[in-house]
Amino acid sequence: MSRELGDFQTPPELVAKVLKALGPVGELWPRVLEPTCGTGNFIRGLLALPSPPREIKGLELQDAHVQDSEKAAGKKGSVLVEIRKSNLFEIDLRQDLTWTQSGPLLVIGNPPWVTAAEVGSVGGNNLPKKTNLRGLQGLDALTGESNFDLAEHIWIKLLTELASERPTIAMLCKMSVARNVLRFASRKSLPLEQVSIRKIDAGKWFQASVEACLLSARVGSVGRPVEAKVYPDLDSVDPVSVLAVSGGAVTDVSLYHRTAFLDGVCSLTWRQGIKHDAAAVMELKESESALRNKLGEEATVEWDYLYPLLKGSDLFKQVEPVPRLFTIVTQKKLAEPTDRLREDAPRLWAYLKKNQAFFSKRKSSVFKGRGEFAIFGVGDYSFADYKVAVAGMYKSPRFRVVRAFNERPVMLDDTCYFLPCRSLEHAVMVSRLLNDPICLAFIASLTFRGAKRPITKAVLQRIDLEALLDRLDQDELASWVRDECIRISGEGGHTTGVGAYFQPHASAVPGMDLL
Repeated sequence: MSRELGDFQTPPELVAKVLKALGPVGELWPRVLEPTCGTGNFIRGLLALPSPPREIKGLELQDAHVQDSEKAAGKKGSVLVEIRKSNLFEIDLRQDLTWTQSGPLLVIGNPPWVTAAEVGSVGGNNLPKKTNLRGLQGLDALTGESNFDLAEHIWIKLLTELASERPTIAMLCKMSVARNVLRFASRKSLPLEQVSIRKIDAGKWFQASVEACLLSARVGSVGRPVEAKVYPDLDSVDPVSVLAVSGGAVTDVSLYHRTAFLDGVCSLTWRQGIKHDAAAVMELKESESALRNKLGEEATVEWDYLYPLLKGSDLFKQVEPVPRLFTIVTQKKLAEPTDRLREDAPRLWAYLKKNQAFFSKRKSSVFKGRGEFAIFGVGDYSFADYKVAVAGMYKSPRFRVVRAFNERPVMLDDTCYFLPCRSLEHAVMVSRLLNDPICLAFIASLTFRGAKRPITKAVLQRIDLEALLDRLDQDELASWVRDECIRISGEGGHTTGVGAYFQPHASAVPGMDLL
């Protein structure tokens, strides 16, 4: 496989199964376009059908693959076949394709399984022009949400440029791409019909450890809610579930309907952990009575700028997480300048200057225009002694109570999300609600287990905790919270009315956004 081009060639056996799943291709679609035809396996499969299409066009960027596809089209009989050397991202499908035949159009194939970031990391140029592909706003447009698979961009290009043809598009792709395509179609009110997702075994066919599928959709003429029937494989007749787009998320319709009463706005504000993109020097571990960075170098810095750190793996694996690391926190607010450290913390300043190269290499847009040692995702909320936190990178959410460690607030890394809380009691109650099976089912209905980051702030912020609170027995909840607080702290205590934590109040910590 060419890493730059995400080049997974489709095995002939899989091509045959895909064509069979689509039905009598030649009878349904006299014209077929393959926008990334590779070595020509789909073209061979189409030509081998009992009733092939009347005209086939293939586009391909690599010279060797163009030659292979032309060989595949050698025995074409009466079928018109054109293989064209083209970069799909540099042509306009509305103007640059000339068909001799008429009738319904099928677009088929297996576009690249690679992200824009992966192409860029190897110096590749097989990319579309930079644009805000999904119309993202704010932080999502600056951070990892704006990265995309080339297959996703190809889908969007096909849907928009060929809309007047009302084509059927059926292509192999990662499940994450399929879900993003559904979200895009819903956001843009594209009239997709007969949408289906048929899962395939990517490990068997491509030795790839990702969830993958055949996504098929017809561009219609009337806008309607986007729904997709999900089949367990290419051969199944009956779907196992239906996916729909709700509130910008792709949901499991059946599971969502059972828990939809939770879909609202969380009255507490979810925060993301600290982002610094310099773990080698910013995260320290105690070793031989000294703090050392990941390079093994001793780090002598002022204690006031060191905080215990929990990472996503700590939250996921530990019921009561205990920090293993310390992190350097150079700011308490985003706008705070870092050059003040020269005077306020000379040892830390010397350490940071010594390792300045690690900060100079940071590529994320969130650091542009900020101090040279600036961090992101920090505010008054970061310094709450009590938090409820969850790891975003794991398939199953596990909400943990996080307490101050050795009388220092615990920081989370940027793979985590958390709610700052006013007390242990507050944190225990919130974690109880979030870990309730009903809440977990609601989250599951909105998340994709195969995504790189299944749990996101957007999903968490939709959880209406008060709606769940209304469904629970208040006395039982209050008793459970009291007992759990005693177990954790070893001390007795009282329980505030459980609804009090969801009412407007004056924060115990000035400026801390708790509600």
